[in-house]
This record gives sequence, structure tokens and C-alpha cells, in this order.
Amino acid sequence: MGIKESFEKVILDGRIAIVLPLVAILWRIFISLDQKIALWESMCSGIALIILGWFLFAYLYDTSRRLKGWLISNYIYQGIAVCLVTINIYVLIYYGLRWYELLTVEAYPPLDLIFRDIRYIALVVLYCAVIWSTGHLKKMHEDYLSRSKEKAVLHIVSPFLYLRGKKLSEMSVSELIGTVITDERTLIVIIGLTFLWRTFISFDFNIALWESICSGIALFIMGWLFFAYIYSLSKKQKDWLDLVKVYHAIALGVLAINLYVLVYYGMRWYSFVVSGEEAFVPLDFLFRDASYFALVIFYCASIVLSKFLKRAYEEYTLLSPEEVSRERQ
Repeated sequence: MGIKESFEKVILDGRIAIVLPLVAILWRIFISLDQKIALWESMCSGIALIILGWFLFAYLYDTSRRLKGWLISNYIYQGIAVCLVTINIYVLIYYGLRWYELLTVEAYPPLDLIFRDIRYIALVVLYCAVIWSTGHLKKMHEDYLSRSKEKAVLHIVSPFLYLRGKKLSEMSVSELIGTVITDERTLIVIIGLTFLWRTFISFDFNIALWESICSGIALFIMGWLFFAYIYSLSKKQKDWLDLVKVYHAIALGVLAINLYVLVYYGMRWYSFVVSGEEAFVPLDFLFRDASYFALVIFYCASIVLSKFLKRAYEEYTLLSPEEVSRERQ
């Protein structure tokens, strides 16, 4: 076994996904005992996150190029990699500003330290959710290939076996809403509107309370609707256990980011109520814009990823005659 394989086996072990959050919690408790975080403590925290995040991205992207035999599997790996790279860039920007002392207070000053701890643990949980999903993604790929060997020719000469997509007129209200929200064109519009919105509110180099409320509520709706959507898919497609585990991992990662967003905006709005103004942060509006873009793109990339997972299930069910017969009834 080579160095690369050994490293992958250690880092991507499912048990690591359980140990890392516990280590992160103990570490943050230790460095927060004196009510401040020294530069070396921040550097240890940041470097650990940066190494873990970019290693996972490199592994997922490399795996997406090496896998053969099932195109949807490649798209799933690439989708997770895109989700990761947005968060990784956010982490780089955050710690770069923090280490250069351009970012001192972010939310509500008396509780800012607690907020940093919550964010750190949320990011670790997200990365651990990705680690947890990798093993099940590999099993999904192997399971599909083993089932498709005998029917590969049948799929090529009989494309009519694939399930026909429903027309809009045939969909229920919930299906119609889900289709519109997860459509790529809708996501492109969301990203475009986000760019225009953040450009508009940043013209005066300050973000007012109503602007912050609009931004936060938009993220709340997007994040929690997607969490509910991905969790509902795991219930509908529960006959493929490895796929369900991947859904649960994605839901866990999205939940961690949702909770971080909730705490962040809760503290920011609370600072308005208590002091009547936000905490001063040098270049704060630039950091807020960058982090907001990262979160929106993360949610949009996750939505696209869910479509690939849904397509994976549809293709998987075609390998079982019983499933095909049931879908056609």
C-alpha cells in the first residue's frame, strides 16, 4: 500500500468523522478558557481546517477523474468538491484577515468568542460529514457497477426503459415547487441576484439593520428549505441504504452551516438592539460580501448535487426489473 493509499485510509476512515468533532470541541474549550485566542492558537485552528478542507477537495476531485463506468458517480464527486471549495475559500479569507488583524470583532462583542467556537465546530462537522459520505459513495459506485454488468447492453439498446420525466402539468404542488427551486436556471438567477444585492447594500461601506435582516432571512429560507428537501429524499429513496447514508451526510453538513448562519445573524441583530449599531470591523463589508457569496454558492452547489443523487437512484432502480415494474404501475 502506497503513501497516498495509507493516508486516504487513515483520514477517510468513518471513525475519524466521529473523533474529529470531539477533538475540535475540546480544543476550542482549551483555547477559550482565558477568554481570548492568541495568534498561535488561531494559526493552529486555521491551518488544521485549511489542510483538512483542501485535502478533501483534492481527494474528491481526483476520484471524480479516476472513476470509470458510471458518469453520474463522477458528477456526484465533482458536486461535493464544488461545495467544499466554496467553504475552503471562505476559510482562507477568514483566517487571512484574522491573522493580519483586519478582522477583530464579527458579531456581538461580549459573545464573539463563543461565536467563533460555534463556527469552528460547524466547519469541522461539515468536513466530517464529507468524510462520512466518501465511504458510502464508493460503495454506491461499486454496487451500481456490479449490478449493471449483465444489463449494460440492454441499457444501450433500450433507452426507453429510462423513466420519463413528469411534465409540469402532471406534478403535484410540492413536486412543482421542488422542480422550480432545483432548476439550474433558478440557481443562476439566485446567484445573479445575490451579486446585485450585495453590490447595492455595500455602496455606502456599511450594512444597515434592514439590509442585514433581508440577507439573513434569505439565507434562512434557502438553507432550511434545502435541508428539509434533502431529508425528504432520504425517506423516499430508503431502499438503497448507501444512498440514504450519503443523503444523511449532506443533511448533516447543511444543518451545521444553517446553525452557524442562525447564530451569526442572531448575534448581529442582537448587537443592533443592545448598542444601536454594529460592531466595527475593518474591511468588514468586504468580508461579509465574500462570506455571503460563499454561503449562497454552497447552497446552490448542494442543490445541484442533490439532483445528481436523485438521478443516481433513478438509474439504480432500472437495474431491478421489480423496481421498473413498480415505477410503471
